[in-house]
Formats: sequence, structure tokens, C-alpha cells
Amino acid sequence: MASAGGGVQAALKIDWAEMPTYNTIMAVAAGAGLLLVVGLWRRLGQPGRELHPEGWALAFGVLGLILTLTGLHMTLTWPLAAGGFPFDNIIFGEPALAFGVLLLGAAAFLWRRGRVLEEHPDRDRYLAGVAGPVSVFVLGMGLACFGIAAAGVWYRLFAAPKEEPISGLLADHPMVEATFVSLLYLLVGIGAVLLPFALRTSRRAVAGIAMVCWAVAGVLFLLFGALNYFTHIGLIINTM
Repeated sequence: MASAGGGVQAALKIDWAEMPTYNTIMAVAAGAGLLLVVGLWRRLGQPGRELHPEGWALAFGVLGLILTLTGLHMTLTWPLAAGGFPFDNIIFGEPALAFGVLLLGAAAFLWRRGRVLEEHPDRDRYLAGVAGPVSVFVLGMGLACFGIAAAGVWYRLFAAPKEEPISGLLADHPMVEATFVSLLYLLVGIGAVLLPFALRTSRRAVAGIAMVCWAVAGVLFLLFGALNYFTHIGLIINTM
């Protein structure tokens, strides 16, 4: 649960009917999506290996739909503003919406043209031609992730209240969770900013750095989101 880094009252009460919170499934979906992007990229770099594009399209479509719907709702309605965290709608909602739409676009392409990509004699060149234009938006969102990471540390965001199990143990040390979550956004941002250059260099060193950043961030987002299913349920019970 993201929150400002200031003091938290012992008897914290939250009207959850006025502040629906679903960044749990958003984090799990985002982490899984990053890992799948890395997995597909690596498979594309293995000439002659079957892609099974329909399977990747299905996976991207499922995750893209979750992130698009939740991100769009959070972006347009600002549900977290009711509890005093309007900035969290930007931090979680807008990147989720962007990633979700990108995954849906990739799903549609793989469903319709995946076999062409699989059978193309020069996958690198074909992929660069297809993904090159949209990589400009990916780069822009990477810069946005840098801004989120900087804000997280500067304003000591993301610290959980004491009423939240596990994460709340660090409530008196807000910089710990602020640094952790900000580093996740930083890793995602590095990979996104490097993507346009990775497409031009045929998965050499630049592509390797981008994929490592996304792989690490993907694992951590997925695990952190899964953990939050327990911590957020506990927070709700403790603050009803």
C-alpha cells in the first residue's frame, strides 16, 4: 500500500468503500508481463526455435486486459484520492494503463502476424521495423518511470502504515520502502529507455542490459504484488 512518508496515527481508519484498491493484481500482472517480454525477446534470439505465437498472444492479451482495465479506471477516476493519496493514481494507474495497452497491441500482432515473425529469415530486422515506431512511446514512459522513482525518494512515498502486516514493520523507516519501490521503477525505466537502441543493435550489450533490468524488476514486482495480497487484506481488516 503506497502512502506518504509522514507519521501515521495509531488508530488509523479507512473508508474502503470510498477508496477501492487493486494495485495487488496490477503488480502481479505487471511483473508477469515484464518477464514474458524478456522470455519472448530471448526466444526470438534463437534462430530456428518455434515461437508458438498464439500462446504468447494469449498471455499478453490476458495481462494486457487486466492492466488496461485497472489502469484506465485508476487513471480516469482517481479512486485513491479519497484516502489522501491522489499521487498514487498517477504512480500506479498511468504506467499500468500504458503497459496494458502495449501488451494488447503485442497480443494482436502476435495473433495475426506471429507466424510471419517466426518464419522470417531475419527476425531482428523485421522486429525492429515493427516495434520501432511504438518504441518512442516506450522510451517516453521510461522517462516517466525515472520521474516516479525520483519522486518516491524525494517525497518518501510508498511507506506502509503500521497497521499493515509485514510492510508496516518499516513504518518508522519510510526510506526503506521508498528506496525499494523507486528502484523497481528505475529498473523498468532503464529497460524502456534502452529499448529503441536495443532494436537498432540486434540484441547485443544494450539489449542485454535492458532485458536484465526488466527480468529483475519483473520478478520483484510479481513477488511484491503476491505478498501484498496478505498485507493489504491485513491492512483492510486492521483499519475497518
